[in-house]
Amino acid sequence: MKAANARVVITGAAGGIGAASAEALLKAGAAVMLVGRSASRLEELASQLGRSTGAHPARVACRVADLTQPKDLDSLSAQAAVWGCNVLVHNAGLPSFGRLQDQTPEQMTAALQINLLAPMLLTRCLLPHLLAQQAAQVICVGSALGAIGLPGFSVYSAGKFGLRGFAQALRRELAETPVAVQYLGPRTTKTAFNSEAVEAYNRATGTASDRPEQVAAELVALLESGDGERFVGFPEKFAARLNGLAPALLDGSFKRHSRHLQATGHVRPVLSS
Repeated sequence: MKAANARVVITGAAGGIGAASAEALLKAGAAVMLVGRSASRLEELASQLGRSTGAHPARVACRVADLTQPKDLDSLSAQAAVWGCNVLVHNAGLPSFGRLQDQTPEQMTAALQINLLAPMLLTRCLLPHLLAQQAAQVICVGSALGAIGLPGFSVYSAGKFGLRGFAQALRRELAETPVAVQYLGPRTTKTAFNSEAVEAYNRATGTASDRPEQVAAELVALLESGDGERFVGFPEKFAARLNGLAPALLDGSFKRHSRHLQATGHVRPVLSS
């Protein structure tokens, strides 16, 4: 699908990747519905996007929703259908970093709720509308950690591995329908999503990172390519594929990650909105 023909609902729109993606989509000619938990942040973002892209106000909509609430998912789906959505981008996420024994059951549940279950439920709600379109797409913004399990990210990786599996299975399930399902796997991105502890971990392990604008460009390219999935950055692209073929071969590559983690306490998750 060409971006100019897309009417995109993007969750977590006020976050770093979300805002950059909304801007890139608008510049490419799409209409965008910004979804988040804060009306004031969404309205401020919509105003900023209008100035930076020159997009007509009719091409930018805002909807407030808490993706953990079934009634909000139902309401958002109904609003998106009336608005004419033909692309759904699951971008909202919750970070989860630290040793497994340092994370509470509540933190683990919250991370999996936002990173995995919410996209599944929202897709289910909106799918009848998407199936009625001539062409539609569901894009799951996951992570390279949806293909490579790193020490310190056991809970986060569980959600992103699950999201990638969901996208893959649903893509095959809907192969003979108008709905394409895609997965985008960025590596570490320079946004407020990363805590100081994660930044210290990345420095200690030599982990490279990208600007959100780079990820946004990859998202637009994925939308227009129709490819099933795309990973961002090297060596992450290579590692994702190697890990899929022979994961045990990479086990010894993460010793310094594990050693650094021994000094890491739990990190309170912050929901991107």
